[in-house]
Amino acid sequence: MPQPTSRATRATPLFAVTADTLVAVDFGPRGRNGPSAKGPYRRPKGPYRRLFALPGTRAFTAGNLIARLPMGMFSVSAVVMIAGTRDSYALAGAVTATGLAATAVVAPWTARLVDRYGQARVALPATVFAVLGSLALLLCVRHGAPDWTLFASYAATATTPNTGGMSRARWAHLLKGDAEALHTANSFEQAADELCFMLGPVLAAFLCGTFFPEAGTLVGAVLLLTGTVLFTAQRSTEPPAARRSSARAPFRSPGMRPLLVVCLATGAVFGSLEVVTLAFADERGHRAASGAVLALQAAGSCAAGLLYGAIRPAGSARSRLPWCLAAMAALMTLPLLAAGLTGSLVLLAGALLVAGMATAPTMVTTMTLVQRYTPEDRLNEGMTLAVTGLLGGIACGSAAGGWTVEHVSATAGYGVPVAAAAIALLVALCTSVLFGPSNRSTDSLPTH
Repeated sequence: MPQPTSRATRATPLFAVTADTLVAVDFGPRGRNGPSAKGPYRRPKGPYRRLFALPGTRAFTAGNLIARLPMGMFSVSAVVMIAGTRDSYALAGAVTATGLAATAVVAPWTARLVDRYGQARVALPATVFAVLGSLALLLCVRHGAPDWTLFASYAATATTPNTGGMSRARWAHLLKGDAEALHTANSFEQAADELCFMLGPVLAAFLCGTFFPEAGTLVGAVLLLTGTVLFTAQRSTEPPAARRSSARAPFRSPGMRPLLVVCLATGAVFGSLEVVTLAFADERGHRAASGAVLALQAAGSCAAGLLYGAIRPAGSARSRLPWCLAAMAALMTLPLLAAGLTGSLVLLAGALLVAGMATAPTMVTTMTLVQRYTPEDRLNEGMTLAVTGLLGGIACGSAAGGWTVEHVSATAGYGVPVAAAAIALLVALCTSVLFGPSNRSTDSLPTH
C-alpha cells in the first residue's frame, strides 16, 4: 500500500474496505490531546480563556478595571484628606455621606442616559464632570475654603458612571443567548469588584500617608478619567443605544423590587461588617491591622467569585438565590462566634475570610437575576438601581453597626450582618412567588 508523503496527504484520512467493514486511517501527527494538536479532540479551553478569546474583551476589561479601582479609593481618600486638614472626622463623615446620597439619586439617571445615547457619548462627559468635582474638593480642602464648598464639591462626583454595570452590559450584549458564558462573565465582574474594593482603600491610605493628604484623591481622579477614556474607546463591543424605548422602567419590572430589597439587605451586611471590624480592632489596640483584616474578607469573596464562575452550578439563578443567601447567613455567624468566644483578632480574620466566600456567589446570582428581569435596552439603568440598593444598604448597615458598637459592644455588632443576611434570605423566600416572567428572551434558556 503506498504511503502518504506530502503534508496535505497526511492530513487526509485513508479509507479502505475489509470484508464488509469500512476502515478510516488517520495519518495525522499524534499529540497529548488527540490525533492532532489542531484536531477535534483538542482539550477545550477553560471558561475564562474562552471568555477573553472574544475580540475586544481584553481591551474594554483593562480600561474598566483602571476606571473601577478608584471606586474603593475616593471615600477613604476624602476622609483622610478632610480629617487631616480640618481635624474633624464628623465633617469628613458628613461630606462622604452627602456624596453617597447624591450618588443614589443621580446614578440611575446617568445610567438611563447611557442606555438611551450610548456608553461613549454619556459616560465620558459624566466622568469629566465627576473628576472636576474631585479636583474642586481637593482645592477647597487645600486652600481652606468654607465647609459648604466641600459638600457641594463632593456631591458633584455623583455623576460618576457605574463602570461595573457598563462592563456587565457589554458582556450581556456579546454573550446574548449563552447563559453559561454569561454566568462566568458575571462571576469575573464580581471578583473584579471585590479586588478593586480590596486594593482601593489600601492604595488610598498608602498615597495619603506617604506623600500628602490630597494624593489619594488626585491619583483616583487620574485613574478614573484614564480608565474611562480607554473603556469608551472600545466601540466594537459597546451595546447599541436605544433612543426610543417602549419597555417599562426597570423599577416597575416584575421581580425587580424584591431583588432590590435583597440588594439593600446585602449591602447592610457589607456596611456593618466594615464598621464593626474597625471598632473591634481598635478596641483591642490593633487599629492599623483593621485594613488587612477587612482585605481578607474581600479576598475570600474574590476567590469564591472566580471559582463560582469556573463551575456549572445546578439549577436556575432563581432557584439558587435562596441557597446562596442561606449560605451567607450561616457563614456570617462565624465572625460573631470568633469575636464572642475567643476575642482573637487573628481568629476573627480567618472567620471573615471564610464568611466572605459566600458573598460573591450571592452577588453573582443576584446580578444575573437583575439582568434577567431588566428590559434589554435599559440594562445599565437596571444594574445601577441594584448598585444604588447596595449603597443604601451599606449606609444603613454602617449606621446600625455603629449604633450597636457604641451602645452595646463591638462583639455584639457582628450580630448586625447576621440579621441583615437573614432578612435578605427571608425576603427571597417570601417573595419568590412574585418573580414573574422575565423581560429577556434568554430566560427560557437553562442558567448554569
